[in-house]
Amino acid sequence: MNTTFKKLLLGFTALALVTGFSACKDDDPGVENPEELITTLKLTFTDSANTANTFTVTFADPDGPGGNTPTTYDSIALQANKTYLVTTQLLNESVTPAEDITLEVEEEKDDHLFGYSSTANINISATDVDNNNLPVGITTKWKTTIASVGNTTVVLKHQPGIKTGDIALGETDVEVVFYTAVQ
Repeated sequence: MNTTFKKLLLGFTALALVTGFSACKDDDPGVENPEELITTLKLTFTDSANTANTFTVTFADPDGPGGNTPTTYDSIALQANKTYLVTTQLLNESVTPAEDITLEVEEEKDDHLFGYSSTANINISATDVDNNNLPVGITTKWKTTIASVGNTTVVLKHQPGIKTGDIALGETDVEVVFYTAVQ
């Protein structure tokens, strides 16, 4: 990656946004299950043509929403005309050992949906489904086309009893916008 591109990538990272960074709570009023803190979102990319080419993009805000600014806020840099297999992981790193919130999302996959949208030249599709054959989005396929820059939004929605595959429904558990470059 050339120096000018690195500077551009770092400069635009500041444009990214973050909202609603806490996991959902149990909807059964008889069960007390407080919201869980999500401090970290990780996207692990694997080049489908060369599985040895793997890298992780991280957003980390150790104290959660509000308070201090995030300590890690990576940008996404992908090669043009490639396909990447991506795994999303959510963590609560405010406790030791860190709690993997992704496991809860997997257990409650009929009530959760990850949505991905990008203004860069990337087509993103879920590769995992729930018990009703609706997308979950813990694992996805990202296909890049020509060089471009933009933002990629990752959002997790809690959709108990209303999941249809529409990301507009439900309560937002986490939403992070990454500056993205396809080169």
